[in-house]
Amino acid sequence: MEKQLGGPLPLRGNHDSRLPRRSNLLILCLISFNIILALRTWPFQRTKSKSDIAQVQECAIKNLHTDLSFLDTASPIKATEFLERRNRLARALVASKVDAFVLEPGYTFQYYGNISQNDWEPWEPEERPFLMLILPLTSESGEVSAKTAFLAPHFEEGRVRMLGIPSQEPELDIVTWEEHWDPYSTLLESHLFDDLRAKSPGAKPRLIIDEEIRDFIARGLANIGFETLGLSPEVELVRQIKSPNEVEVLRAVNTGTVAAVRAMRPCLVAGLTEDEVRDILDASLLSVGFSLFFNIVLFEEDGALPHGGFVVGKKKLTHETMIVIDVGAHYLGYSSDICRSFFMDPAEIPISPYLRPLAFCLEKLGLFSKSSGTLSKEPELHAEKLKVWDIVLGAQTAAAAEFKPNNTAANVDLAARRVIEEAGYGHGFTHRLGHGIGIKAHESPYLNKWNTRVSLQPGMTFTNEPGIYLQGKFGVRHEDIYLIKEEGEAELLTGRRALNPYDP
Repeated sequence: MEKQLGGPLPLRGNHDSRLPRRSNLLILCLISFNIILALRTWPFQRTKSKSDIAQVQECAIKNLHTDLSFLDTASPIKATEFLERRNRLARALVASKVDAFVLEPGYTFQYYGNISQNDWEPWEPEERPFLMLILPLTSESGEVSAKTAFLAPHFEEGRVRMLGIPSQEPELDIVTWEEHWDPYSTLLESHLFDDLRAKSPGAKPRLIIDEEIRDFIARGLANIGFETLGLSPEVELVRQIKSPNEVEVLRAVNTGTVAAVRAMRPCLVAGLTEDEVRDILDASLLSVGFSLFFNIVLFEEDGALPHGGFVVGKKKLTHETMIVIDVGAHYLGYSSDICRSFFMDPAEIPISPYLRPLAFCLEKLGLFSKSSGTLSKEPELHAEKLKVWDIVLGAQTAAAAEFKPNNTAANVDLAARRVIEEAGYGHGFTHRLGHGIGIKAHESPYLNKWNTRVSLQPGMTFTNEPGIYLQGKFGVRHEDIYLIKEEGEAELLTGRRALNPYDP
């Protein structure tokens, strides 16, 4: 405005030939201002219909299926790998000076006991304990291997044998108990601890119990005479270090999940709700053979809640909406966990030759962009969204550079946090930087600024997910998966990172 009206006008007697033109431009801009106020409430964006939703869904799936190469290198985990995991665990148990590792159905049970399958929990935990025990056996040559056994209700023995659990022995070793017996006493007195009783009469068997085991089972074991311990660093490390096969499955499910979000974005139309976008994305994920896990779709100020809440879901999409999608799926027993923040495609508003002078004036006022073809209702807010988007990407870049062997988990978090704090948004980064990922979306180690005890090791996989959340305005988070390598930069397992708010 100041550039158009200028500073003091040079005196040319009592007349300046430019005054009429400047007055006309001022009048035109004033008229434009009133038009803008009207346009703020004018529904120039056609709202969606049921047919629109179907078309968006068809478009999203079609885009996704143009390239499914992300599935090419992934294959189910073989039985031999499950056996090798238990052998590695047995060596960790020896290093931890314990007699056995005990767990019940859940994610860890799948990791050590089950061939990959769509249903990650083939046995729903109930009040009757069904436990898996892994005990270290040391040969005369000093080689350590795993002995696997089970505690199960007698009437469920046949069902246990049908699970297809990989075993080095011809038949599973199952300690059974009747319903009127104490299962924990039955386990303590079983043949599994004969060697310990022979070597150290009266000694309590030392058990490491899995972090997912329920409290009543942990108490039952401790009360009957077992010494129960939490996870040791050596035991945790077994699951933290991913095999090449695991890496490829993680690459497939995480790259595919990002691809589904990216394929859907250009198909979106104004008027869709958060819940409708969620359902469209769910259908896309199912179309490539993934199973659904979680899907959080947040618009504008809802995005300032990192994990949403029960009150979200109904907000409608506009061309200025900052969309945050945090989504995970399962494939061959492994999890994805990615996040993208972006805008839908700009509205296309054809400009009549008669309206080009108006468009020129609006552009000078910063209320219209030829490149986007949209009227900005809140130009300052839109500019801040772009600024924050770039800051968060810079924070993710800084953290990625710290994914190196022997670096601490704390240093990775601090690298991202430093970028956001120096940009003046430290108050908006409200959570840790990330976490390990595998068959479970959230696994140890955890990337937070106080975790100086954990050193990164080659084969570990992490989320890298800095964010800025401005209450009442919007949120931005970028999340990708990284693999720690022996040398050099960490490897990205999500295909590629976001490029800009229109190409996430």
